[in-house]
Amino acid sequence: MSESRIEGYARALVEIAEAEGNLAVVENELFRLARALEQSETLRSTLTDESIPAARRQAVVEALIGGTATNTTTQLVGLVIGVGRGRDLPAIVDKVVKRASSAQNKDLAEVRTAVALTPEQESRLAAALEKATGKKVNLKVVVDPSVLGGVVATVGDSVIDGSVRTRLDQVKSRL
Repeated sequence: MSESRIEGYARALVEIAEAEGNLAVVENELFRLARALEQSETLRSTLTDESIPAARRQAVVEALIGGTATNTTTQLVGLVIGVGRGRDLPAIVDKVVKRASSAQNKDLAEVRTAVALTPEQESRLAAALEKATGKKVNLKVVVDPSVLGGVVATVGDSVIDGSVRTRLDQVKSRL
């Protein structure tokens, strides 16, 4: 899909979530769904398979997130999947998250960790990233087992790599 079309979908999703008054919640739910979609080949192929009727793909979305996500998020994802744009959902969501961050005057901080963080850990990490970068951040945590331990944070063009893997590589290179 063209960049302008992705941007158009993102703009529309943000405007709908803003009108509903729950942009922060919706963009967080969309972010988590997009990361799940990226990590699951089965889910991705099901939601992007044009041979499966749109209503069936939308039912999969409803079954997957209907009980845990807001109605707004469920309907927005169903809309994107229903019009055959499931393949572009992660790119659309990334634009939604950037727009939502910008609306809050924050920079997106995507953090990869080996395990899920507690709300207290997320709060401390956000404060540390804000101090390190001098910017307010909209923290998005992605659980990525390949990190092994520690965190890898990306804020704008800056990458802060505090992962165990990187530290081990540094020790190995010193030896």
